[in-house]
Amino acid sequence: METQSAIGRFLSLESDGRPRLRLGLPKGSLQQATLNLLRKAGFGFHVQERSYFPISDDEEIAPMLVRAQEMARYVAQGLFDAGFTGKDWVLETEADVLVVADLVYSKASFRPVRWVLAVPEDSPIQSVRDLQGKRIATEVVNITRRWLAQHGVEAQVEFSWGATEVKAPYLADAIVEVTETGASLRANKLRIVEVVLESNTQLIANPQAWNDPWKRQKIENLALLVQGAILAEGKVGLKLNCRREDVPQIVSILPALRNPTISELALSGWVAVETIIDESLVRQLIPELKRRGAEGIIEYPLNKIVP
Repeated sequence: METQSAIGRFLSLESDGRPRLRLGLPKGSLQQATLNLLRKAGFGFHVQERSYFPISDDEEIAPMLVRAQEMARYVAQGLFDAGFTGKDWVLETEADVLVVADLVYSKASFRPVRWVLAVPEDSPIQSVRDLQGKRIATEVVNITRRWLAQHGVEAQVEFSWGATEVKAPYLADAIVEVTETGASLRANKLRIVEVVLESNTQLIANPQAWNDPWKRQKIENLALLVQGAILAEGKVGLKLNCRREDVPQIVSILPALRNPTISELALSGWVAVETIIDESLVRQLIPELKRRGAEGIIEYPLNKIVP
């Protein structure tokens, strides 16, 4: 009853005349990665134990947690104005939503995930053509059926409620399962035959909400800042001082988004050089910069890069 009451309040949020963006956040494997990314983007959400309604530090955003598999359907129905989910679940549900931004991050990395056809290591199946008349277990039934149809293959596709890796060969001839690294498949003595779909997180919007000027601007602002947080991932700022005559030999080894920024210092003949680099390069660069005359070298973290 308490949950039903909270949902009722959530759906009637704008009855007080104050505009709010109903935002769906993914519950489950994508939850923590999304909350971390939103924090870097400047949006704080506090999730209380056993609550589906996080506390937002932006009073214009009303968040709710739902599983990514259901997100696109709820956004299409207008229960959410916008939400974060996977491209795979938008395709699987065939929901009528607007894709605002492709956001390449997942639960464990900043790269796409793959839905793959996998079979036991000793299976004779070598390609999609070998699936004719076979049984396949998967969570993405519609995506798999469309993929088989594109290759002219007829097979029995069954919905899997979980633990899909253990179903081949005992309950299915093959599976279509999501993976980031393939480690879980290998641990279950499965080999990847083909990639069915590459997927990444998307920010999606309800078309009617998108046509509302206030909500559209709020969603666009959210997309811009989250994309900036993704772009800043794995990068740091680097700032140093050097003599003007040392600038060429220092700049020659500095990567940058465009060109390093060079500005005059109060001390005649000295300049400040500032750039953005991959964090992985810092340990090689700083000693070499010091050898080439750099002083006062500062490395600092970045939350967002907005081109």
